[in-house]
Amino acid sequence: MQGKIKSVLAQQIIDCKCRPAVEVEIQTECDAIGRGAAPTGTSVGMHEAFVLRDGDPTTYKGLSVHKAVDHVMNVIGPELIGMNVFDQRAIDEKMIALDGTPDKRRLGGNTIYSVSIAAFRAAAASRAVPLYERIAGGHIRTVPVPCFNVINGGRYEGLTQAFNEFLIVPYGTDSIDFSVEMAVAVFLKLSDVLTEFLGHKPQVASSYGYAAPSEDPEVILGLMQKAIDQCGYTGRIAFALDCASSEMYNKEAGTYLLKGKQVSSDELIAYGKYLTEKFNMVFIEDLLDENDWTGYSKAVRELKRTIVLGDDLTVTNLELLRKAHELRAVDGFVLKPNQVGTITEALDAYQFAQEHGMIAVPSGRSGGVVDDVVMDFSVGLEVPFQKNGAPRSGERIEKLNFLMRANARSPGCRLYDIKPLLRF
Repeated sequence: MQGKIKSVLAQQIIDCKCRPAVEVEIQTECDAIGRGAAPTGTSVGMHEAFVLRDGDPTTYKGLSVHKAVDHVMNVIGPELIGMNVFDQRAIDEKMIALDGTPDKRRLGGNTIYSVSIAAFRAAAASRAVPLYERIAGGHIRTVPVPCFNVINGGRYEGLTQAFNEFLIVPYGTDSIDFSVEMAVAVFLKLSDVLTEFLGHKPQVASSYGYAAPSEDPEVILGLMQKAIDQCGYTGRIAFALDCASSEMYNKEAGTYLLKGKQVSSDELIAYGKYLTEKFNMVFIEDLLDENDWTGYSKAVRELKRTIVLGDDLTVTNLELLRKAHELRAVDGFVLKPNQVGTITEALDAYQFAQEHGMIAVPSGRSGGVVDDVVMDFSVGLEVPFQKNGAPRSGERIEKLNFLMRANARSPGCRLYDIKPLLRF
């Protein structure tokens, strides 16, 4: 059988933040090769699959992944030799059983996911088709609208911006090339707008956007709107937010940091609603803490002008998505396959969302690698929009080139029309 796995190799590489990652290469008996490496996030939900690192402070500050590499070579690899690379579910279930823990703690979610990607890619290589076409079951008709994280919140000298990501969504076109062009123009213009506001050039933040210039989200969105207007794209570019509020949640007090003060869940929801009434907001992600289910249900009822997305709340996990659907806690979720740890589980989560009217928004991670499989998900599943980083640094630019390339190679393909989904 052409699809039989012949070899499984692994090594340590580094991601875009120079943190070690596991890279796995699977070769089939027909000499097709698939390669995979799990990205890692900076804001990481407590319910995500476990990232296995060595913990040896003398190398990469404890972040090395030699144990994970060893697990691939000596535990997982021998079990997969001879398996059919086209049976992704059997491969993933074999690894889940080998691990035997709920969060993939023994072998590592990063270990298992890297193997899972490599198998997925080897199957597409065996058929000599792009992986996104294998996912789509044929030619694609749309590519997603990219959403760009242009201003990064967090803790800086002199200020803390509680919201993590401020995004622009260039949707007012049917061309992916022009969508990217609009975003790049606004990103460059934003440098001038921020320089004028700050009195000096803006700092580059850890996720490659501009460092937040203010503790006030409203001020930041206003500056972003100014850049959009100056570029002549008013009405063609909207906003999105990733609040990552678990990062700024005070568990003891049950309050959130906002503009330098502690506020309640209800106050944060009210503020989110206010922002959606002032600015055209495609979605707000992780508005509340990852365990604030009651708050999320209220947010869905209150925020009528935007899509409420879960990320840390749902972590691409089928059981948590079921709960979110039952409680009407979100309108959709951020699809990050590495959160759950296998391609099969991520696709099962996506399928559930599709069947229950929930939007799936694929996203890379801050510690990304070139050739991230999440792009094949985005394009192959023909989702409406996806999350990107700022248009700066190689692995983020490559994601944009991937969209333009896939579009150019697919006759009749166009940018997804998200207007019917917009709530503003």
